[in-house]
Amino acid sequence: MAKKASNLRDEAFWELALDRAQLGVWDWNLETDECFYSPTWARMLGYQQSELPAASDLWLRLTHPDDQERAVASGEKHLAGLTEIIDTELRLRHRDGHWVWVLDRGGVVERDENGKPLRMVGVQTDISRQKAAEQALEQVNARFRLALAASGIGIWHHDIDGRRSFWDDRTRQIFGVEGGGDQVPRDFWFRFLHPEDKEAAEKAHQIPIGSEEVASCCYRIIRADGEIRYVESLIRYIPDPQSSGNILGSVRDVTDEVRREQELAYAAKHDPLTGLLNRAAFEEVLAQARDEGDHFPLAVFYIDIDYFKALNDFAGHAAGDVALKRISAEMCAVLPTGAHAARLGGDEFALIVPDCDVAPAEKIAADILDSIRDADLGPSSGSRRLAASIGISFVADGGVTVSDALASADDACYAAKATGRNRHALFSAQGSGSTVGLNAARMASDTMDAMECDRIALFGQKIHRIGHSWEDCGHVEVLVRLIAKDGRLIPPGEFIPAAERFGVAAKLDRWIFRTTLERYGAAAASQDMTLAFNLSAQTLSDPLLWEFVDSVLDQTGTSPDAIMFEITETAAVINFEAAERFIFNARERKCRVSLDDFGAGMSSFEYLRRFPIDAIKINGSFVERMTASRYDREIVSAITGIARSLGYAVVAEKIENQETLDMLAEMGVDFAQGFLLHKPEPIGDIIERCRQRTESA
Repeated sequence: MAKKASNLRDEAFWELALDRAQLGVWDWNLETDECFYSPTWARMLGYQQSELPAASDLWLRLTHPDDQERAVASGEKHLAGLTEIIDTELRLRHRDGHWVWVLDRGGVVERDENGKPLRMVGVQTDISRQKAAEQALEQVNARFRLALAASGIGIWHHDIDGRRSFWDDRTRQIFGVEGGGDQVPRDFWFRFLHPEDKEAAEKAHQIPIGSEEVASCCYRIIRADGEIRYVESLIRYIPDPQSSGNILGSVRDVTDEVRREQELAYAAKHDPLTGLLNRAAFEEVLAQARDEGDHFPLAVFYIDIDYFKALNDFAGHAAGDVALKRISAEMCAVLPTGAHAARLGGDEFALIVPDCDVAPAEKIAADILDSIRDADLGPSSGSRRLAASIGISFVADGGVTVSDALASADDACYAAKATGRNRHALFSAQGSGSTVGLNAARMASDTMDAMECDRIALFGQKIHRIGHSWEDCGHVEVLVRLIAKDGRLIPPGEFIPAAERFGVAAKLDRWIFRTTLERYGAAAASQDMTLAFNLSAQTLSDPLLWEFVDSVLDQTGTSPDAIMFEITETAAVINFEAAERFIFNARERKCRVSLDDFGAGMSSFEYLRRFPIDAIKINGSFVERMTASRYDREIVSAITGIARSLGYAVVAEKIENQETLDMLAEMGVDFAQGFLLHKPEPIGDIIERCRQRTESA
């Protein structure tokens, strides 16, 4: 009875064990070529045992075509005595059609007296989940490898106990090392560190055992070929229960990024043409020198190049740029050590000279005048020479503001111009014109305050398509009025020049653009209205201008083709290259560009040749007198004919009577603007009338 129970237990026990372990057993009699497949094997493939024949090749019939050759070879190698067991992975077709991955292990369990195999037994285990996990892991690894390759990041690790380091191929490439395997010598990394960065880099890589923080550092290396590169590393401790762990790190060559940041930082503080400080940087330096108070008195020079516009008109903007660069170089050559020079814009420069009283300041001014008179302006200038008017003011204590110091020097510069040019003058608070510069500075300061306190009113003036209603084109030029603290509306002619003079114009342009689109962009778009914005020379020279424009357009949802930028010939003259870059970027984004005040300078038609604009706006001084002046009529007619032949739209401004409008229509001028057609009014009122008209239509 005990023996029978034991046998029953043996059969039931092992069958239950196989079932619980989800193992499928096969038993192949090589003499009869019959093969037994356990019920668990059948269930693994979705069958009842009775549904499957006991054929030795049943498993092969169910094997995936791509796995058959490998599976058969595994069995044949074992039968030939080349392997201890059969050990292979293959896919078997499930009853419902999908494939089941199995691990097949087995071997010969019975032989005859001559060693011939008589019986083989094996077990197949469902490893589908494991294979799915492996596949998912491989996909992750493939994406990781692709991301590493695309990012240019190298990976390295350091075995703390073994004091061994290993670099991948990308890390070797970054350091300029060829071949040599993964492991590198113990002190290998230290050899590449730039002497000035060595201490900080080594300290950053000293990660405490057990730390969970990720350290970051940027440092310079000197590659094997001698080239200096910037690299960035992220470093982390990785624990290992069998050792002290590892230090894992990444390394990325960031040389281009660092140099780009350096270039942007330099561009943010320097004039692109001359390399001198720009206005903002100059004011920072002046403020710092004033606050430190170690080198009083500080002499502040305001320098305006005389006759520069005549040279620009005669020889062109390129010759003008050459002249400005050479004047800058000659001027800097005579300055004492510790002096700072800046180009404020156009042909205006400024200097700060520490520890400089009246006598040495006048000597410096005389040397500068001589250097400018004697400067070689380049072959395109002919025999022309330039001169300068110089104003000098002094900062004797920390109570003088930067604006007042510059305004005082500027006021003295005006005095030098008024008394004949090519000379210098000292600021005098008792002079007849002494308050002019200060008043302008206060106006610029009030403009800044108005932007912060919302005391700038946004106006608009319609631009009409001649012979059609305004709704056919829907163009509006954005204008502004400064609201004085007493409530008066100050026209742009009073505060815009001060804003340009004291470096506020670019900030004002940004405020107008952003505020207009934030308040009225969506409403204007709903009425198919195009908004035209005037830009100053300072704005055109702003290296971050388009980053700002793109951001505002994106934030307000404004389409670029609903924007027109108007730039004056004067702004283009001040920095031709900046204007050219601006127009290229505008056209690339589908914004439209109009050349304003066209015809005011002698280089106007040169701009038509160089600038791919959309429209020109004829200078109003020609338009307003054309009914009484044949000369002005001919100028307007000539400009219109040339512009239209080049495919540019033509806008005439300052139209104040019907006779002028009729004459322009006969000439073929496309668009008109002026008090006859529309007087400037708040933009919100224009848009509201359009909305009401649309709703009542």
